Formats: sequence, structure tokens, C-alpha cells
Amino acid sequence: MPTADATTEDEQVYRASAYSLLAALLRAPPDQALLDHLGQLSPSGDAEPDELYEAMRQVAETASEFSLEQLDDEYHALFIGIGRGEVMPYGSWYLTGYLMEKPLSDLRDDLRLLGFERSPDTHEPEDHISAIFEVFSVMIADGSSLEMQQNFFNKHMDSWLERFFTDLGKAGSAGFYRPVARFGAAFIELEKAYLSMRS
Repeated sequence: MPTADATTEDEQVYRASAYSLLAALLRAPPDQALLDHLGQLSPSGDAEPDELYEAMRQVAETASEFSLEQLDDEYHALFIGIGRGEVMPYGSWYLTGYLMEKPLSDLRDDLRLLGFERSPDTHEPEDHISAIFEVFSVMIADGSSLEMQQNFFNKHMDSWLERFFTDLGKAGSAGFYRPVARFGAAFIELEKAYLSMRS
């Protein structure tokens, strides 16, 4: 029987991995290695078939249904487009209706306090959803306190992620990304409950 410490450690590994996976899916079109990984995803054998369980299963099943070229086209239609994509993956956009606004400035201030530095090779602003998920994955893996995690989540994530995943799931170009949106929404809902309970 696993100890409480082992169970807690497993929870953190799972959480960090889920954020890292979502970051990879939202950063760029999936490559073959990521698709192969997705195809092997399956909920744990003793998991109850809830929304997160079904979303994970759907992502795993869908990963084999699209070619790399189709996924590249879908990603660009959703997030890049001609001028802009169908879905804007930026916190400032969801919170103010504009890019490069105060939410991005506030996020940059907090990232500096947490010791995160922007890579000179990075072209996207820090409030891109994939960048935020990468940061949060590192915070979990590095053992940031749950209080610190909840403060960051409440300030920079909770106010817009549900709307983002709703928009992504309803986007006309979404095929592969529809179950990804379902997975992201279910995971974030679980995270809200987890952080509230743990902290």
C-alpha cells in the first residue's frame, strides 16, 4: 500500500506531466513523437470513468486519425491564420480584448519574482497559454508550495482558461483539437478543486 508521501509525489508528477503535455500540444503542431505518446495515453486501470477519464481516452483514440500535414493545417487555422487564428491563445486577449495589455505586464512581474527569464529565442509573449502551462509545470516539478501555486493559478490562469478551452472546442477548424480542448477543460476543473482542497 503506497504511503501518503508516495501518493502525494505521484500526484505532483501527474500534474506536472499533464501541464507539460498541454503546453506541448498548444505550443506547435504535434510531431510524430508526440502523436505516438498520445496514442499510448490511457487512464489508470482503477480510475472511475468520469469526464477527465473520457477526455483522455478520446485524445488517445483521436491521435491516430490525423496526418502530420492535417494537424499542421489545423493548428495554423486555429491559432495563427491570416492575420489571426480562430482562437487567441493569450491571457491579455481574454481579459482585456487586446494583446500586450496589463495582464501580461503583471505576469511578467510575477515571473521575474519566481526566477523565470524569457529566452531570447522565444517569439511569443509570456501570456501564451503554452508558456503559462510550461511555467506551471516547472513550478510543480520544482516543489513550489501549494499556496504559491494557487496564487499563480488564481491570478494568471483561472480567470480565462475555461473560456479558452470552450472556444477551442467550438472552433470550426477543430478536429484533433476538439478532444484536446475537452481534456484541457476537464483537467483545469480538477486542478481548481485540487488546489482549493490542498491549500
